Formats: sequence, structure tokens, C-alpha cells
Amino acid sequence: MLTAITHVIAAGNVGKPIALGVGAGLGTIGPGIGVGYIFGKVIESVTRQPEMRDEITSIQWLGFALTEAIVFYAFIFGLIAFFLS
Repeated sequence: MLTAITHVIAAGNVGKPIALGVGAGLGTIGPGIGVGYIFGKVIESVTRQPEMRDEITSIQWLGFALTEAIVFYAFIFGLIAFFLS
């Protein structure tokens, strides 16, 4: 890891690691808000209709997985930009 950082600095691409960190950090803000919104609405829905708990929970996990996929996409795109540019 240290040698990779040394090569990046020696190549004159000092801003690339910072850009990767900022891009990955900004890419997690939206999904973080989305996950909080999903779980808040699930709690609200279950308290209104407790008999639908199993159905609501299954939909909750699908929404959670799709929202969290955005984090991985942001990180992968950041790595692609880091290593290919």
C-alpha cells in the first residue's frame, strides 16, 4: 500500500487519492439518507398495520439492498477513475 502511494506521488498525481476519497464519501451520503428513510417508513408502516409485518419486512430488505448497491457503484467508479486515468 505504501509503495502504491509513493508511486502515485512520484507520478505527479497527488490529487487522485484525495479525489477518490471525496468521491466515495460523497457517494455514500445519498444512500445513507435513503436507508434511514426506508427504515423510518418501515417502522411507521408496521405500527399502522401490524398484520402486514412480514410483507413489509421483505420489501424493506429489497429496498435496503438496492439502496446500498449505490454505495458500491460509487466506490467502484471511483477506483476505475483512480486507476485508469
